[in-house]
Amino acid sequence: MSLSQDVEQRISQLDITLERDVFIRTLIRELSGTLQEVVGLEEAAGFISVVGQAMGDQINATYKSALEVSNLSKEQVAQVLVDLKKRIQGDFYIIEQDDEKIVFGNRVCPFAEKVIDRPSMCMMTSNVFGSIAANNLGYAKVELQETIAEGAESCRVVVYLKLTEDAEEAEGREYFKG
Repeated sequence: MSLSQDVEQRISQLDITLERDVFIRTLIRELSGTLQEVVGLEEAAGFISVVGQAMGDQINATYKSALEVSNLSKEQVAQVLVDLKKRIQGDFYIIEQDDEKIVFGNRVCPFAEKVIDRPSMCMMTSNVFGSIAANNLGYAKVELQETIAEGAESCRVVVYLKLTEDAEEAEGREYFKG
């Protein structure tokens, strides 16, 4: 065995936790952290919102195509939002749902520990949820009431489906059918 092969073998057997998922989550964490430091939290959230909007549009089209529908119903929107988060290793669930809003809980962030102190990363959830809900139902406002990113044990996300008094008072982002 040559010295080069010996070094290659020793390095490849090191106990290092690095694979694609960890690498991508770390990359997103560092990008959002750099944005937060350079331009501030609000602007960083804005940049991430643009990405989230594009992701939401793509995911929405994928689900509508798979379900063979032109629009998702309220019930389908709620279940699609839960399903998409499960597919990316989140643990979202519906706490309550009515004609005016859907309240979600979440026990596990898809970004795992990489989301800690990176609240701008939550704009991915806000924009994906908001764009899917609005594009199918006409309107959405997403309020991130509690987030793991800001130190909570779990997340609580409210997606308002109608412009009610509660929705107007909520701090969140509004989304409209595109």
